[in-house]
Amino acid sequence: MPEPRPIRVLASTTAAKAIGLELSRRRFLSFAAVAGATTFLAACAPGGGAGPAPQATGGALEGDLSIYTWGDYDAPEVIEAFTTSLGPAVTLDSYSSNEEMIAKLVAAKGTSGYDIIVPTGVFIPQLVENKLIQPLQHDLIPNLKHVDPQYLALAWDPENEYSICKNWGTNGFVYDKTVITRELTTWADFIDAAQNEASGKTSMLDDPVGITGVYFWSNGIDWTTTDAADLDAAEAFVVNDLAPHIVAFDSYPSTAMIQGSRVLMQSWNGEARLGIIESGEPDRWQWVLGAPDTELWMDNWAIAAGAPHPEAAHAFINYVLAPENSLAELDYIGYHTGGLDIEQTAIDSGVEMPELIFFTPEQVATMHEGAVNEAQGRIVDIWNKAKAAAGA
Repeated sequence: MPEPRPIRVLASTTAAKAIGLELSRRRFLSFAAVAGATTFLAACAPGGGAGPAPQATGGALEGDLSIYTWGDYDAPEVIEAFTTSLGPAVTLDSYSSNEEMIAKLVAAKGTSGYDIIVPTGVFIPQLVENKLIQPLQHDLIPNLKHVDPQYLALAWDPENEYSICKNWGTNGFVYDKTVITRELTTWADFIDAAQNEASGKTSMLDDPVGITGVYFWSNGIDWTTTDAADLDAAEAFVVNDLAPHIVAFDSYPSTAMIQGSRVLMQSWNGEARLGIIESGEPDRWQWVLGAPDTELWMDNWAIAAGAPHPEAAHAFINYVLAPENSLAELDYIGYHTGGLDIEQTAIDSGVEMPELIFFTPEQVATMHEGAVNEAQGRIVDIWNKAKAAAGA
């Protein structure tokens, strides 16, 4: 088998201010449109709330654990095995955006009842500042040693005081080779096919910067640009030229792949892998990593402020970081979990379609962090106008 490929991923602590990074596929959507991307949390520090929450001491585990996370984002067998092995019964609740999760935590003022949450990197400094997450006790998470150091000590949490990598991924597209018979390799090809043989059967991510990103990447423009002329050009193209050909804005297009109802879909790599595997026709679909450039994001384990079951929360994070559980998570969700030497282990174990999970250094070099900046409101406005123009 080939040697594991080293991957340079994400920004170093000194590369950028943590508050300015944006690595997530789930961005400031509903709240960004109303409050502005960079001011939402500044005005909503929780304050008040119940008395001091229980703290983990390494004692007996509580009987329950509540996890607030993205939908279908954990391997059921890992959840079940945790309960069987250690006792706490796990309750999963899901959200569709970081903003939804944050709003619920803010409103609860430390009494949400959630133990573990899964924020994306850019939100962690704000979550800390607003006292919505609590420090991790590393002595209760000895399996942290199984996380590859390149996925630790990142810009948003340089000491991993509040967060630990859950998984990371990227952005590209999938097309139906029985309909689109030419080879597509770039974002420019995606745009061309969307306007031609895939017109009316194309979907894009329900994500403002993901949509405008396609325009910027295909035209060699920094996708974090704040230049008014760049934003004007992006709006004109996305709204007037591209949107009329789009049938849906869908961040989870695997269902459409399984149903065969679309022929061209912008997608996260794990979602594309899921659709290809479960479609029953893997040879029908072709995954393409967005080129010449695309994005990079990371989600993280964190413990909510006021977590009622802190012992169980630490125990679960420790449990899921064990190599065998990290591998099971990777196989189920289709995203790199950051485990040490996990690529070789996954390949040796026969994980399906590893090429959609692991990327070469050359591929990773084309993936770039985004940025929440003064253009965010305009980006959200373009997203709204595109959806209106598409009738989606």
